[in-house]
Amino acid sequence: MLFFNSHNRKIGLAGLLIFILLAQTSIALGGEQNRDDLSPHDLERVEKIIRSTDQFDEAERFEQMSAGAATTTASPTRDVFSQHSANLGFAGQEKFKLGNGLFRKLWVSSPSSTQASDGLGPLFNARSCQRCHLKDGRGHPPEHADDTATSMFLRLSVPPRTDAERAAIKQGLIALVPEPTYGTQLQDFSIPELQAEGRMSISYEEIEIFLNGGESVFLRAPTYEIKDLAYGPAAEDVMLSPRVAPPMIGLGLLGAIHPSDILANADPMDKNQDDISGKVSWVGPATGKRELGRFGWKASTPTVLQQSAGAFAGDIGISSEIAPRHFGDCTKNQPECLSLPTGVQKRLGDTEAPAPVLDLVAFYSKNLAVPARRNVSDPDVLAGKKVFYEIGCVGCHRAKYVTSREAEQKEHQFQLIWPYTDLLLHDMGEGLADGRPVGSASGTEWRTAPLWGIGLTKTVSGHTYFLHDGRARNLTEAILWHGGEAIGAQQKFVDLPPNDRENLIKFLESL
Repeated sequence: MLFFNSHNRKIGLAGLLIFILLAQTSIALGGEQNRDDLSPHDLERVEKIIRSTDQFDEAERFEQMSAGAATTTASPTRDVFSQHSANLGFAGQEKFKLGNGLFRKLWVSSPSSTQASDGLGPLFNARSCQRCHLKDGRGHPPEHADDTATSMFLRLSVPPRTDAERAAIKQGLIALVPEPTYGTQLQDFSIPELQAEGRMSISYEEIEIFLNGGESVFLRAPTYEIKDLAYGPAAEDVMLSPRVAPPMIGLGLLGAIHPSDILANADPMDKNQDDISGKVSWVGPATGKRELGRFGWKASTPTVLQQSAGAFAGDIGISSEIAPRHFGDCTKNQPECLSLPTGVQKRLGDTEAPAPVLDLVAFYSKNLAVPARRNVSDPDVLAGKKVFYEIGCVGCHRAKYVTSREAEQKEHQFQLIWPYTDLLLHDMGEGLADGRPVGSASGTEWRTAPLWGIGLTKTVSGHTYFLHDGRARNLTEAILWHGGEAIGAQQKFVDLPPNDRENLIKFLESL
């Protein structure tokens, strides 16, 4: 058994609207940025638009449209996270629908008469992308002891043991060292010819937190246990990190944020002395050059395409050109797994998911629309927004950006978006620490999670479990788990009058 105690560690309509607003504003900010996609004149005006507000009597212009022209105004039903970007043309919608079909596709083991659908595993966590990202929303931990953890799994690795491994991590050539037998994540399913690697079990300790006004809240501190290891003991120094599947909306727009806008917020030495020292996650082995990490709980992937390829290989056991791992996460210490047939069909390509498959899934993932905000002008929501700013949440959860004019997809170009993230790594304290470094991220650091759509979690996913492992059962608990660089904001939240805390939650629920 292994234990891990977390407590110990195109310009569309929106583009046109932006130009209207730009024409009405004057030059303001003195901060220097390198937006090489903009003229100096436009740069100054964009800086004015994205300046943090200090007015909370009414909603900001265009605030309701969280993703600019790409925002969906579909009714906020269970399917609202599965809508395509509103500014996609006919050809784009066709690609989106094809990608949706592949995202939902159930893969089967080899050999199979289906041929275009085989290659599953042999060890895996899910048979389809949709199985983890149900309704394109947020995963959750098992709700009962006997439940499977399909939308949640354990990442695995060991500390670097040689100078070569340490140098490779420092240079960004690798992000981590896999556990020698069980690889990079625990596979709790397998095809019939094999045994699954093991299963994750979670227990919780309740911790009571007292809030101003007489209220108290119980937080769940989880302990993770691996049971029934099928391929022998894991390394004694194995590091475990639980992860739930994150929501899929707005990924293409996050990828369209200009790198300089992310770099401008990085302050690893806390030179401005605000106790917030976000740093950039640098990655590079997939492309051979250093890139900004933006995706994943620790910002360890630079693009949606690479994130999709990694999920295909690691979660389902399906190889692609970017991640040509025909046996998924099987290791050399699992020879039974490596002896089984793969799903590669030479007439279709050299991998189990040839380029059209991966490209379409990535296109689908990049164009899942962000829903429009709700109740943006409600007095309680505006009061909650003011609290959000005043207690310092906006220090990491940066509200808005204007995306690059040179974004890869025209629908993502020059859009005013409101994701509420800086996409940087922050030390969140020992309470949330997993003790498992990944690339640039230490064992206490996490990427600032985007907040857009967070208020629709219950509607889409049927639950309100938050944070990287779903330990928080509601937004209040999620805030109270913030430590490290966020401890100041967390303590201010604790000290707020009850009505201010309620309004802050209402604001978050409007996102």
